[in-house]
Amino acid sequence: MSTAAVARSGLVADIGGSNARFGWLAPGSTRVTEVDTLPVTKFADITEAAHHYLAALKTRLGAGFTPPTSAALAVATAVVDDRIAFTNSPWSFSRVALQQSLGVKRLTVLNDFEALALALPRLQPPQLRAHGPLPKAGGTMAVVGPGTGLGVAGLVQTRTGWQALPGEGGHATLAARDDFEAEVLRAARKEHEHLSAERLLSGVGLPTLHRAVAEAMGEPGAPLEPSAIIAGGLAGDAAARRTLETFCALLGSFCGNVALTLGARDGVFIGGGIVPRMADFFFASSFRRSFESKGRFEPYLKAIPTALIIDTLVALDGAAAALDDPMT
Repeated sequence: MSTAAVARSGLVADIGGSNARFGWLAPGSTRVTEVDTLPVTKFADITEAAHHYLAALKTRLGAGFTPPTSAALAVATAVVDDRIAFTNSPWSFSRVALQQSLGVKRLTVLNDFEALALALPRLQPPQLRAHGPLPKAGGTMAVVGPGTGLGVAGLVQTRTGWQALPGEGGHATLAARDDFEAEVLRAARKEHEHLSAERLLSGVGLPTLHRAVAEAMGEPGAPLEPSAIIAGGLAGDAAARRTLETFCALLGSFCGNVALTLGARDGVFIGGGIVPRMADFFFASSFRRSFESKGRFEPYLKAIPTALIIDTLVALDGAAAALDDPMT
């Protein structure tokens, strides 16, 4: 993992709908180490998971362990007030109560894609796979990530440093580019009155997308888990493969919308855990063509680089960076 300039040592975490990733900043260190990934379903709440991690870390480090004095948590939900409730898991917590339980002087809680955005300037070539030249950190960038849900954030370079732009763009309404996609969305609306991008472009959405694609193809939609859909698509199953093709096309169009909305002319990055599992398929797909297909603004989109983040732990670096930001 890359380095992050932090003044405090402590606990960092990236908590999604399926997994909670914890990391450690030893006293005086600028590097996240001792990363553990814990399944959300194994713990009652974040407090139990955090204490489990710290207990295991204390055993592992022995005399080298010191209790954290600060913590930064990147969470897969909106951060509004003291009560944090996750969108795609049953976990919730009070920031005040968690800070007291951990015994830290400072607890920073930020949206997980805000953390991922903060990590963008620190990404190194081995952590990326690009469509053509790699994006160069600068100006305005965006990150879109299909994981358990669908995250979206922006990053703007200002006179005083980088400013992340968190939001809930994954819940924006999804649109079709052609007749087949329109038929897919029509079928999916039988399950969801509001068809947001997350309803189809995420782990929780892949089964819905698969059923809708099968219906649009005139075939029965077998009930499959996301991993089975990805495996089937890569193995050549017709409905599963068309699902992955549609997924990449819709994701490209959605990312193009994000780029236009934010003016992210310096790069759009794809994060999350789904696309790295089918990276070769993704780069051979119509993602980039759909990304650019914006009529009069096609030249604008053609000039914007896109890249896949292949390191799934980079949000921990963003969380660590947030510890040194007095505004978080």
